[in-house]
Amino acid sequence: MTYKVRHILFFALLMVACLPLWAKTEQETLVGAKGSVDIFERNPVTATANITLLVQDLETGDIIDSYRPKNVAPPASVMKLLPTATALETLGEDYRFSTYIEYSGYIDNGILHGDLYVRGTGDPTLGSQKVGDRAFLNKWVKAVKDAGIRAIRGCVIADLSYFDADAVNPGWIWEDIGNYYAPGIYALSYMDNTMNIILRSGAVGSVAEVQYTVPEVPGVQFENHIRCTSITHDGAFVHGEAYNYTRYLTGSVPSNQGSFGVQGDLPNPGLLLVQHFSDKLEENGITTTAWPTYISEADGVKRTLLYTWLSPTLRDIIIETNIHSNNMYAESVFRTFGARYTLPCTIHNSADFEKDFWYRRGVDTRSTRIVDGCGLAPQDAISAETLVQLLTYMYRSPNKDAFYASLPVSGQTGTLRTLLGGTELDGRVHAKSGTIAATKNFAGYIELPNGKTWVFAVMISFGNGKAKQIQKVIGDYLLDLYQTKGKE
Repeated sequence: MTYKVRHILFFALLMVACLPLWAKTEQETLVGAKGSVDIFERNPVTATANITLLVQDLETGDIIDSYRPKNVAPPASVMKLLPTATALETLGEDYRFSTYIEYSGYIDNGILHGDLYVRGTGDPTLGSQKVGDRAFLNKWVKAVKDAGIRAIRGCVIADLSYFDADAVNPGWIWEDIGNYYAPGIYALSYMDNTMNIILRSGAVGSVAEVQYTVPEVPGVQFENHIRCTSITHDGAFVHGEAYNYTRYLTGSVPSNQGSFGVQGDLPNPGLLLVQHFSDKLEENGITTTAWPTYISEADGVKRTLLYTWLSPTLRDIIIETNIHSNNMYAESVFRTFGARYTLPCTIHNSADFEKDFWYRRGVDTRSTRIVDGCGLAPQDAISAETLVQLLTYMYRSPNKDAFYASLPVSGQTGTLRTLLGGTELDGRVHAKSGTIAATKNFAGYIELPNGKTWVFAVMISFGNGKAKQIQKVIGDYLLDLYQTKGKE
């Protein structure tokens, strides 16, 4: 056998001997160590899904597991981590939104010769069922009385000029716009910007009858196509534009249920607020001479400050935002960032500020696409690596406690109540969830019994199943990873 032939045979045998090693290396590169990420490949719900994930030791930065961590994916409500963290870092947990009661003209002998203005700066809690003082209008009336005003020769005006008139994010889809979870976002919010539309459900095939709304909204009209069917859940949708008082009702509701509530957005919550304020003034003997109205752009009228109303603390607001995944709260906070550049606040400026803010702090947002603050926009995109960098930063921030308190806990609170309950990770995962059709994401922290903490992001989109099925696979993955690597 010649030297050349022996040389070829040697390398051939070497290649055969190394095949298992190469195969193992390729397997770990693509799907992680056996017993962890390969769970997703083995399950038909996630086998063909888009996956990006990263799990790190928070103290050392050692990678526990990863799979395409730099790839971006739609974050859904995990997006709320960005505006809530940004708000804490720029405003502080004790920050309170201000709403200003101002007047034009002058007060003479108890008569205001001018108009009363309510100027908003983005407080999402006015009249909210979630956070705040629901009796705030009584305090506003008292402030007017204390200023010596007994009558108003003018009207009450809602000043919405702090935000631009683009109340509905242009990145949202028609299926969402107008529903309770996708209301318009205004400088003056009221009653969670939501109304409850009470229907009467009849026989199968009939059109559900609109009876009334709570709250009552003057001038609202409905084009109603909601059918009563044999379904057992709420399958109705509300569609409509900001400032437009026509709402389109489609879909279906269960038949023969009597009264049945469907939630939609308020066409102009700021206007409804000053209507209620004006009514409350009238009830207390303070009359006006014109109907309440609103302005969406600053009118340049000289005003005098009468009273400042302060919201609950930002800490309370972001706890509601993240634990209950409140889109309206998230968007209201997000929209205020635009003021860092110019007024009125715009969606574009808010997104630019947020992206640049984190990039300058070492969080790689170059591939991140920010369209809104709550994650409803399908164009939103972020990677697991970016989320882990953000979470690592916040864990070491002076605002850690407030941020940590805003995250739901596995098996116990908020949107994580159904994740890992009754398992070894019950109560150990503090994370934000994100859910849209065929998509489920989680990002947060895992507390280990040995005192260590993992920081993680798992994002799975376009799965072959419902979000709750994807959640089950993610739960299995996290539990398996904990059992194989968290006890070492």
